[in-house]
Amino acid sequence: MKKTLTISAAAIAAAIALAGCSAGSDTGSSATSMPGMNHGGSAMPSTSAPATSAAASADFNDADTMFAQMMIPHHTQAVAMSDIMLKKEGIPAAVTDLATKIKAAQGPEIEKMTGWLQSWGQPTEMPSAHSMEGMMGEDDMAKLEGAQGTEAAKLFLTQMIAHHEGAVMMAKTETTDGKNADAVQLSKDIVSSQEAEIQEMKDLLATL
Repeated sequence: MKKTLTISAAAIAAAIALAGCSAGSDTGSSATSMPGMNHGGSAMPSTSAPATSAAASADFNDADTMFAQMMIPHHTQAVAMSDIMLKKEGIPAAVTDLATKIKAAQGPEIEKMTGWLQSWGQPTEMPSAHSMEGMMGEDDMAKLEGAQGTEAAKLFLTQMIAHHEGAVMMAKTETTDGKNADAVQLSKDIVSSQEAEIQEMKDLLATL
């Protein structure tokens, strides 16, 4: 199986770790910017109780920004892969159920992360076109489109395992280096849910 891995696991982890170190502590703004990225957190609102939630949402660093910018296209591809499977006939019910679950979980997460980036005043897309860990290439997606029945189920599970492993890696880096409470919590949720799904998919593969 061909995976597009132009950014290695070590490179992504190092980039986000460096970004996390550049964050300021006064208003949640970044002290320095990464090349091609304008990272300035919004000014903290007043310290009154009603503003607490808004203040927490505005408190972010470069690691949070990069996490959301990378995870959005990563999730988008997972939804696309799930859609491909849900259009096919003759797919085991357990596999279509999994595809439905993945789509239902990741669609709202895409909207959530997009909203964060917009509220932070950050681009919703990566500044330059990079492929992330676990992302499928065009050939991989074409193979999934063309596969049928059990072959399609096996290919989907194999591809999605690799895809989830890439997401877990990125999420763990955010858990360590992120600053925004909501983003860090999402990263923990992604690790928990996708590690469970990885095991579920491995178990399903063994039955096909």
